Amino acid sequence: MAAVKTFDDLEIRRPELAQAYLQMLQAQAGRPLALFAPRRVGKTYFLDQDLTPTARSAGYVPVYADVWLQRASPLDAINHSLEEALDDATVPASAIGKTAKTAVKKLGGLGASVEFGDAPSRRALPAQAELRLDALVTRLSAAADKPVLLMLDEIQSVAEHPQGQAIVATLRAVLQKHKRRVHAVFTGSSQEALAQMMSASGGPMYQFAQLVDFPSLGDEYLDLLAQHFAKVHKGKRLELADLRRAFDHIGRKPALMKDIVKAMSAEGSADVDLAMQRIAQDDRQVAGWRALLASLAPLERELLVLVAQGRSPMAKDTLLALSKHPGFEPTVAKIRTAVERLKRAGILAKQGAGFAIEDRLFADYIAGRGQPSTAARLR
Repeated sequence: MAAVKTFDDLEIRRPELAQAYLQMLQAQAGRPLALFAPRRVGKTYFLDQDLTPTARSAGYVPVYADVWLQRASPLDAINHSLEEALDDATVPASAIGKTAKTAVKKLGGLGASVEFGDAPSRRALPAQAELRLDALVTRLSAAADKPVLLMLDEIQSVAEHPQGQAIVATLRAVLQKHKRRVHAVFTGSSQEALAQMMSASGGPMYQFAQLVDFPSLGDEYLDLLAQHFAKVHKGKRLELADLRRAFDHIGRKPALMKDIVKAMSAEGSADVDLAMQRIAQDDRQVAGWRALLASLAPLERELLVLVAQGRSPMAKDTLLALSKHPGFEPTVAKIRTAVERLKRAGILAKQGAGFAIEDRLFADYIAGRGQPSTAARLR
């Protein structure tokens, strides 16, 4: 009996997009792709579920490393992923395989007794992370007898490292040296940081990687959710226009959109606007937002209120509004520092010529939309 599908079983696969990226890499040997999209729109899922299997089928050894999770030591994170892939390529899966790779020292008459020698070994990998990266790429490609596809998630976080420039220079040197053996795909969720890293004149990545906007999911994903909702709730349907409006409002984040539709399904409701209001007022959600706000300095909290209301952080009216709060004495330098702190915390993001709060529902909460709240409540 086939298992009943749930909302969590629904997925959109994009092998054609993965194939297109591989063709771009093959056409420009040694030049990586740098895919930009905001957080939580499906970049990591795409790397794992689409690009990895497509690359493997095309004869690559795919290697994934999340640089964001190891920001204090990004090269170690990359080397660890390469070492795991090298182990998979060189360590036999069975005892028979291990025996087959071990040299025979002595063979008795008619094979009655066999004595095996020491397992073959190579020179130890260099301890220095930069040299280790170079050696690992060489050994992995040789051991697998295939080119390597190196996928580095959230590469822009390297720029925050004290040795960021040197790390990026090492990456470029290794990728350039082994351009026939290794291709690379970078992802980034900060357009400003990614563009600065890849396009800054005189920087180690200047004009090295090709910047590409990673496409978010569209109506095909919303259709999938609506069709499953209709199967679960006979006689009820979700309007695509309502789903699209909600999806756009939350920043086209597929996991969050699925959670919203799941909550609607649990209540048997097809009212998208009501579901959006309820998820924004959920006690658990609000508790998390309040804790986040409590961790910020007073100037940063008030600045977020103004940004949520649509004001630019550096505008004159923003400075004037902040100056009305006792004890603030805001200056352009102080506001710039607050903006940088909020960007590093992942709360503010560059959007066009200005800034926006990355979590749209959080922005609604701060601005007091849909509920009787004011800026004073946040202090």
